[in-house]
Amino acid sequence: MTYAISQTCCSDATCVSVCPVNCIHPAPGERDFGSTEMLYIDPATCIDCGACADACPVDAVFPVESLTGAQRAYAEMNAAYYADAPAPRPDEDSPVFHAWGEPAFTRTLPADFAAPRVAVVGTGPAGMYAAEDLLLHTSAEVTLVDRLPVAGGLVRYGVAPDHPATKRIGDAFARFHDHPRVRMVLGVEVGKDITADELAAHHDAVVYAVGAPGDRRLGIPGEEAAGSLSATTFVAWYNAHPHVPADAIELSAPRVVVVGTGNVALDVARILLTDPEELARTDIADHALAALRSSAVREVVLLGRRGPEDAAWTRPELLALTQLPGVELVVDDHDPRIGAALDAAGPQDKAALLRGLPRAQPDHAAPPPEGKRRLVLRFRSAPVEVTGGGTGSAPHAVGAVRVTGGGRTEIRAGMLLRAIGYRGAPVPGLPFDEATGTVPHTRGRVTGRTGTYVVGWIKRGPSGGIGANRTCAAETVTALLEDAAAGALPAAAHSAKAFRRLVRRRSPQLVDARGLAAIDRAERARGSREGRPRTKLATVDELVAAARRRVPLGR
Repeated sequence: MTYAISQTCCSDATCVSVCPVNCIHPAPGERDFGSTEMLYIDPATCIDCGACADACPVDAVFPVESLTGAQRAYAEMNAAYYADAPAPRPDEDSPVFHAWGEPAFTRTLPADFAAPRVAVVGTGPAGMYAAEDLLLHTSAEVTLVDRLPVAGGLVRYGVAPDHPATKRIGDAFARFHDHPRVRMVLGVEVGKDITADELAAHHDAVVYAVGAPGDRRLGIPGEEAAGSLSATTFVAWYNAHPHVPADAIELSAPRVVVVGTGNVALDVARILLTDPEELARTDIADHALAALRSSAVREVVLLGRRGPEDAAWTRPELLALTQLPGVELVVDDHDPRIGAALDAAGPQDKAALLRGLPRAQPDHAAPPPEGKRRLVLRFRSAPVEVTGGGTGSAPHAVGAVRVTGGGRTEIRAGMLLRAIGYRGAPVPGLPFDEATGTVPHTRGRVTGRTGTYVVGWIKRGPSGGIGANRTCAAETVTALLEDAAAGALPAAAHSAKAFRRLVRRRSPQLVDARGLAAIDRAERARGSREGRPRTKLATVDELVAAARRRVPLGR
């Protein structure tokens, strides 16, 4: 019996580091690492030890014999990755099939190394991988700073609620929240409550892991209409982000258009069409669950500018969508190139997963069919205009979306969600590249600011999933430690105690590690009464009140 990696793979390569026979690839340092959809276990050399399953932070590794139904496809995906590789043979005088490379020691620290005091701004995956690296490999003191009064970043507010296994990476990070060398300073925003210079003056180094909170625009007429929103707003809404109000989304029309073919586009389409009672067992926001229970949405039309062979989603996410109970998937074959691409797709092509779906040319001017939920995949089509159709209190609401493909087509819809990419935002006091939406840097060192570093999407742009941040953080932390060992870091002008006094004066919403633990207890207690993992507190006031033990655990 061998093991296989499944849909929830985060690609952070924790499994690679514990595998005794080097049978998980692509590994860090290999050409394909970071560019494949997931990691893969070689069935020919796996020795069934289970070390990878024990180490996986998102429970993505399973014995092949335990996979049933649609999950069997992941065994095939793992094996197919090695199909064209040479047959494994043991090295000379060794029983190991995969040769290990020469060990590389990229960091050397002097015996008298004085560990720095480092502030990490952002408590999402990028920031926490950087903090983990510092805490496990040095005796550095780390201050975790976040503008929200709760930790988690995109693990809490970006992962879809029906992906609970992916959210488990947050448990791995949470073990550092009360680490003896960690101080948590939540509810403090750099550029508002404190300046970048003030933060730097109280620390030897500062690492910014602020992500890419913005989104890309379509640049078409009518895009500003009510009901024309970014997918980032929709994701934040169903995840109870305190900066998105409960009434930000209206689901009163039967059809929604989603622009984009990435995993975020699949997430929002899936949440719109999933049976709300299935979502009731997750940590979805209460207000989102209530809205979805009364939702009029029966159809989602997903627009892809190019053909199915070029869709940006990953095969594991698409496979999961094709298995969604009660939802019909249809390929809009308005263009003959679409069917041809599906028919020509090879076994390992993403488009092959769509080959067996029904093909039709739905009437987008008419209401969607009654009594069913449907996802229409319309490739080779792009929006060119949003036209109004609202009346009464919402005269500027979305009424239809005009699209290319098969001539100009008008899709009647009450909402347009653009899922065409995230974008970084400037951090006051740091340089910013408007073209790329990133902070200029060299190997994580911020240009023109000694002792200041970046990691994650604000460093490399909005690409790569959770696990990609691990190698990204390792590069940045290595650069930081090189500078520290060389004596190049500016010494902190003020003490850690002085920083705590400063933020207490500046932020009325300050939350520390004990307050974060209180928020976690309150949310879990509320959720347990309904058979849910947690019921999220959805406003800043609720979060701060819970941190100060002012929120009752029951309803």
